[in-house]
Amino acid sequence: MIGSFMPHWIQHHWGTRSIAMVRQMNHTGPKPMQVSLVALPDAVISTLAGIYDVVNGVTLMGLAPGATPPFRIEIVGEKRGALPLASGVPIDVQRAIEDIENCDIVIVPSVLLKPSGWEKGRYPRLVDWLQHMHEGGARLCSACSGIFLLAETGLFDGREATVHFGYASAFTALYPAVEIHPDRVLVIAGLHEDLVSSGASATWHDMVLYLIAHHAGATMAQEVARLFALQWHQDGLAPYIVFEGRSDHGDSEIQSAQTWLSSHFSTANPVDGMINRSKLAERTFKRRFAAATSLTPTAYVQRLRVEDAKRRLERTDTSIDEISWRVGYEDAAFFRRLFKRTTGMTPGAYRRRFQIPLFARP
Repeated sequence: MIGSFMPHWIQHHWGTRSIAMVRQMNHTGPKPMQVSLVALPDAVISTLAGIYDVVNGVTLMGLAPGATPPFRIEIVGEKRGALPLASGVPIDVQRAIEDIENCDIVIVPSVLLKPSGWEKGRYPRLVDWLQHMHEGGARLCSACSGIFLLAETGLFDGREATVHFGYASAFTALYPAVEIHPDRVLVIAGLHEDLVSSGASATWHDMVLYLIAHHAGATMAQEVARLFALQWHQDGLAPYIVFEGRSDHGDSEIQSAQTWLSSHFSTANPVDGMINRSKLAERTFKRRFAAATSLTPTAYVQRLRVEDAKRRLERTDTSIDEISWRVGYEDAAFFRRLFKRTTGMTPGAYRRRFQIPLFARP
């Protein structure tokens, strides 16, 4: 049953009709889904190879004995042959895009952005081909920063998508028409659910498992997850995101307050402390602070306190009640609720997820 392992947010997105469709699907038919995995010089080899192996694993591990394999995946690019990727390690491009008239699924893996950022217009042939594949009915998928290339097609304009949270600002600057959600693991958009993007780094696991479940059935996706020890990122990406308050706003008075707050957030009444140190009236200060940082002073303090608590949970065995007190909260129950609301996890669950295991400590 799909509900036995599928994240609730995907179940909700599909709806009853789509889930029923997946339950009824089988692959005894004559034709597998054609999957084109795009190789380009900026691609990250670990993501590209990982996607290839997991999608191909359905066939290699004999998970569909006596039936036509559900997928036929090949690495495609602007030309056939060895192609050095971002790390310098070459990958073999099995088929040139000019030889592909149509396919069912296109996946663009993670790309490594240079310090100067993503340069639009470098791959016009790939962009044209992606548009052509979509017009022919292909589902376009991106892993992490692969959305930078897909967004050049214009197909995501006015749609939702996700990207690695570290690239969110750079992406928004280049593609303001795309509604980006870096805290989300997987975003499925388009009139026919034909635009799929996954978030930071290893969330390509979620994307591939989703595609397998959608096109080959929930049972097969569950088996692939088990054999490869893949896990759905059920808690989203909020626990992974490090809070860094905006500092590019140009308001020197608020910048001064932020600098002071960075080392005084755990004191009693830090908001009053900021206001008293400033040259502004309370109402003016709060208005300018919110305009500059996109957060109220109280919310900003809470984010700083939770971020400090995350580091203490990761690096120490200090009790949660004591951590609550050290970051500025005497009411440990309130701290626990705030932490869960901010990160999507309880403090205890966060510690179990991110603290270095005993066997790995020096």
